[in-house]
Amino acid sequence: MSEDPIKVVLYSHDSQGLGHVRRNLAIAHHLANTLPVLSGRPVSGLLVSGIAPTMRFPLPEGFDWVTIPGIAKGKHGYQARSLATKTGSLIHLRSQLIEATLLSFAPDIVVVDRHIYGVWNELRGPLEKLRATHPHSRVVLGLREILDEPHIAAAEWEALGDPDLMRGLVDEVWAYGDPKVHSLIASGEAPAALQDRIRFTGYLAHGRRVTDSVQAHLEGPYILTTAGGGSDGLALLTAAVQAKVPAPYRHLVVTGPQMSDEDYEKIRELASPHTEILRSLPGLGLHISHASAVIAMGGYNTACEILATDTPALIVPREEPRKEQLIRAQALHAVGGVDYLRTVQLSPAALADWMSQVAGHSIDRSSINRDGLSNVPRLACALIAQAHEEDTAPCGHTTLTPALATIGGAL
Repeated sequence: MSEDPIKVVLYSHDSQGLGHVRRNLAIAHHLANTLPVLSGRPVSGLLVSGIAPTMRFPLPEGFDWVTIPGIAKGKHGYQARSLATKTGSLIHLRSQLIEATLLSFAPDIVVVDRHIYGVWNELRGPLEKLRATHPHSRVVLGLREILDEPHIAAAEWEALGDPDLMRGLVDEVWAYGDPKVHSLIASGEAPAALQDRIRFTGYLAHGRRVTDSVQAHLEGPYILTTAGGGSDGLALLTAAVQAKVPAPYRHLVVTGPQMSDEDYEKIRELASPHTEILRSLPGLGLHISHASAVIAMGGYNTACEILATDTPALIVPREEPRKEQLIRAQALHAVGGVDYLRTVQLSPAALADWMSQVAGHSIDRSSINRDGLSNVPRLACALIAQAHEEDTAPCGHTTLTPALATIGGAL
C-alpha cells in the first residue's frame, strides 16, 4: 500500500438542522473504510462544517473537522448563528477559511453537499482557485434524491448564474437516491448543464450504523417517534406525545437536540401514559430497526435510517418552506416503502390509530436501491483514477454494483 493518502474534503453549509453534516459524515466513514481496499492507499479527510463537532459525531480514522463560524436562517435571510458580526463579514471569513483549507490540504476529491457555491457564493472563489492551482482535484456535487418542486429548483439553479462556469467546476453529480422511486432528471429538478454528469447512487441507507455510538438496543417492545434535529418538529411531537399507546408497547419520543428548552417542557407536560420523552437517542438507526413501528418527519437521513430496516413507518412531512419532504413521502409511499400523513390530518387520534394497525408488522423494502454508501467509494475511486489517468490502477477497473453500473451508464 502506498504511504501517500487519498485526501478528501466534504463541505456542508449547515444553516438549519443536522441533515447535511450527518449525510457527509456517513459518506466519510464509508470512504475511510472502503477507499483503502479499492485503491491500495490510506485515506485522510476533512469535514468542513458550520456545526461545532461533538462526541455525538464520531469521526472515522484519518479524518478531522474544520469548523467554520455558524450561520442560521433569520427573518431576513442568513445571519450569524453566534458570532457578533454582520452577515457579509461572516461570509467573507467563512470563505477565507474554506479557501485556506482547500489550497493547503490539496484534496484529491471535494464533495459539496447540496449547495455547490455554498452560502452567498462563499465556496465559488475557493473552488475556482483550487481548480487553477490543483487541476487534479475533482469536485463532486452531492444531491438529495429530491430537491423541491421543479419550478423552485429551476429558479435556484438559474440564480447561480453562468451554467458553463458551474459545469467547469463540477466533475460529477451524485444523486443519493433510486430513480425508480424519484428521478430529479425526469422531474426537472436537476440543472440542465450537469444532467450528463449525474450518477444515481442509491439511497445512503445500508451501512449507516457504522457511525452509531451504541451497539445495544432498548428493552421491551416500543414504538419510536423522532423529529430529527428538533428545530421544526413541534407540531408532530405535540400530537405524538398525546397519542394513546397500544398495549403492550411503550412510546419513545425523541425531540432532537435543537428543540428549545421551552418547547421541550411543553412536550413533557403533555405526555400520555407509557410515553417517555428523550432529547436524543444515540444510535437512532439501530433503535429504529428494533422498534415495532416508527413515526418521523421526512428528512433525508431519517428516511434512509427507516429504509435500512423492515420497521413500519409513518412519515409526517414538513411542507413549508419546501415541499421536499412531502414529495419524498409520497414517492416512497407509491413504492410501498412508507405510509404518510399530511400535516392538516395530524392528530393524536390519527397517530394512535396508525400505531394500533401496524405495530409489530414488517415491511419489505428490498425493491428499493439502498446501497448508496457502498457505491459512493467506488464512484470516488474511479473519479480520482481518471483525474490522474491511472486507468490501470485498482480504481480504474473497480467493478460497480449492477444497479449503479446500469443507472450510471444510462446517462
